[in-house]
Amino acid sequence: ILDREPFHTVYLHQLVRDEKGKKMSKTTGNVIDPLEIVDEYGADALRFTNASMAALGGVLKLSKDRIAGYRNFGTKLWNATRFAEMNGVTHDPAFRPENAKLQINRWILTELTRTAREVADGIDQYRFNDAASAAYRFVWNTFCDWYLELLKPVFNGDDEDAKSEAQACAAHVLDGVYKLLHPFMPFMTEELWALTAESRDTLLCHAEWPRPDFEDEEAASEINWLIDLVTGIRSVRAEMNVPASAMVPLVMVGANSETCRRLLDHDAPIGRLARVEDIVLESEVPKGSAQLVIGEATACLPLGGLIDVDAERARLGKAIGKVEADIEKLGKKLGNEKFLANAKPEIVAGEREKLADAQRECDSLKTALTRIEQIG
Repeated sequence: ILDREPFHTVYLHQLVRDEKGKKMSKTTGNVIDPLEIVDEYGADALRFTNASMAALGGVLKLSKDRIAGYRNFGTKLWNATRFAEMNGVTHDPAFRPENAKLQINRWILTELTRTAREVADGIDQYRFNDAASAAYRFVWNTFCDWYLELLKPVFNGDDEDAKSEAQACAAHVLDGVYKLLHPFMPFMTEELWALTAESRDTLLCHAEWPRPDFEDEEAASEINWLIDLVTGIRSVRAEMNVPASAMVPLVMVGANSETCRRLLDHDAPIGRLARVEDIVLESEVPKGSAQLVIGEATACLPLGGLIDVDAERARLGKAIGKVEADIEKLGKKLGNEKFLANAKPEIVAGEREKLADAQRECDSLKTALTRIEQIG
């Protein structure tokens, strides 16, 4: 007989409803059987979905599409691990973050520290959705989309010292990722923990919780600047319907000495990731340019010769008109006291979500139209 209680704290999550906010019932036919979900998508995907939606005081709207999305997240991590292994990434017990020399490595180690802090704080305060979201952003965006992408030239290069450091650092960060994700995706992370090293001192479930304390503000600031610049250029290209294969010039106006140095140091990744063919400095914004502000400077993309400005202006104007009509219709509906009094809460919530989505879409379209007006 145990001489103490098995659990000192029990967390009760909110009511689980279907994706439309309706209570599940056999009569309605909207019951989601967790055992069937586990068979189809895996227990980790279902567990992560529940955690990511476990906001305090809310209603958990469960849908198969969301569960499938988090299954894809697990697949993303699995593929990232395989990619790392294909490039010689292996667990190195001798690796120490403070000895890393490459700026890209010092950046990812800083972001790992910040993410570990966010995840731990979320779990400690029972904000499991915040903890899961922080882990998700780091794995999908920071590690997979940026770190591994920026490491490709290192892996393929001739600098063996840089390559060795990158391999050891990537393995160190992956170990941290497995630990941070283990409370949410225990089965897959335990498997990856075992597969990524010939021998481990312990099972992942018994491993020490990660508490990294390495931070390099300078490295983090510089690489995050690079990411903001590339992301901004990609957004402008997408908004302007610039062909994905087209190379565009980048004109920087008002850049200080620090930004000039960064442009020179990161010329290659900017060109490769943002599809930029040339970077020049100017004192005035060139005519026919879409613009975005990056720090103290303005990044200008002369796109006049790559798109049909008049046709794009007409397309955006028509799209804005349609969305504004939807916003007006939804606004009137939600302003109707009779509707609010008689409609089911989940219906009202759904209409409010539609309105918020429409407003975001309208803002995005208007931003694109502003960029078109800048071109002329």
